[in-house]
Amino acid sequence: MIRAEEPADRFIADSMFTRMLVRALKTPHSFYYPFDSIITVSKLYAPDSTFRIFTWQLVVHENMVRQKGAIQMRTKDGSLKLFPLIDQSDDIENIEDTITSHKAWIGALYYKIILTQRGDQPVYTLLGFDENNFRSSRKYIEILQFKDGEPVFGDRIFTVPNNTLYPQTTARLVMEYKKDASARLTYDEDLSLIAKEHLISETNEPKKKYTLVGDGDYEGFKWMEDKWVYISKIFTQVTPENQVPMPNKLLNDDGSFDASKMPDMDGIPDTKEKNKKKKKP
Repeated sequence: MIRAEEPADRFIADSMFTRMLVRALKTPHSFYYPFDSIITVSKLYAPDSTFRIFTWQLVVHENMVRQKGAIQMRTKDGSLKLFPLIDQSDDIENIEDTITSHKAWIGALYYKIILTQRGDQPVYTLLGFDENNFRSSRKYIEILQFKDGEPVFGDRIFTVPNNTLYPQTTARLVMEYKKDASARLTYDEDLSLIAKEHLISETNEPKKKYTLVGDGDYEGFKWMEDKWVYISKIFTQVTPENQVPMPNKLLNDDGSFDASKMPDMDGIPDTKEKNKKKKKP
């Protein structure tokens, strides 16, 4: 599926893999089998273990990448309950604001599932990656919920106070940027928020997504009052102008060497007070 040079061979491999996977999943209680030897397929369990999601990709050609996937539900009797994910991204006009079913999926390789609660209903937020085309890649903040037992992708639960950077009604966040650029989108466990690297255009043309690259600054979304609320700046520490981040200086301002700042073998500066404590009575 990945390494075959001819598209026809990749299609055949993908078809064979899909049939074999479904056949394996029909084994009773397969939900608990990790499939850890399949390294080119993303396999994520929901934090509450109610389902897991498989996603992988098929490169048709350099300008067309198709994602494949399925959601396997946990069942009491160990039988298979499976929702295939059908990539219909080419037929969706407004990806940012379209709520879809598993039969009209936007397509992504998911690498993180975040569980939150909206009242008594669980909300699953997925972070995903899409190679998109030869000019740009995409990352998504996707919302997954189950309604009447069926998976539903997308929900208008993003709030951007006093900011027009993102539309207020967006059903998912789409982060599109220059191909092969490093643009991070991750979940910070310590801060309990989604951290997204801020993007700028290399050519001062922000509407051309293939010119966007990360600038090292971070914005984010934090779950508050049943919504993902936009935070324009996560880290506020600023290095003074014309200075670089550094530890304690070993040289004085006049350039002379200060030996007292040198650590000894235990890692503590060798000060006179410390030397006094070292002396035996």
